[in-house]
Amino acid sequence: MSFWQRLLCALGFRSASPRMFDLDEELSSSLLALAEREQRPEEQVTAELISGGMALHNLAQETLFHWQSLTPREQQIAALICQNYTTGQMAKYLVVASPTVKSHVRNILLKFEVHSRGELRMLLEDWDFGDLG
Repeated sequence: MSFWQRLLCALGFRSASPRMFDLDEELSSSLLALAEREQRPEEQVTAELISGGMALHNLAQETLFHWQSLTPREQQIAALICQNYTTGQMAKYLVVASPTVKSHVRNILLKFEVHSRGELRMLLEDWDFGDLG
């Protein structure tokens, strides 16, 4: 069984016919070097990297789904949260009452399934909202 067939089996993939994969020579060398440094089998290191990459990809997709579920105003407020605006600053910037901002924040946190503005900031930390002020 080839390296890639063993890797796919380790990840839970099953196939009636063997699958072939080409791996860039530089990437292959990097994986081998990493496995040697960590004194682990190359298949194990590769499986963990692929699994981790898939988890990050899935989180990014889920985050985008949550973002798209927001109304335009909620997206605006979420962006302001990520810029560390306070409720009062958001209310002034958007020319709305503070309770209105608080209501939007509550809806945003529910839609993202997080408990705080800090958790929301962590989820969206790689997003570029630019200078909104």
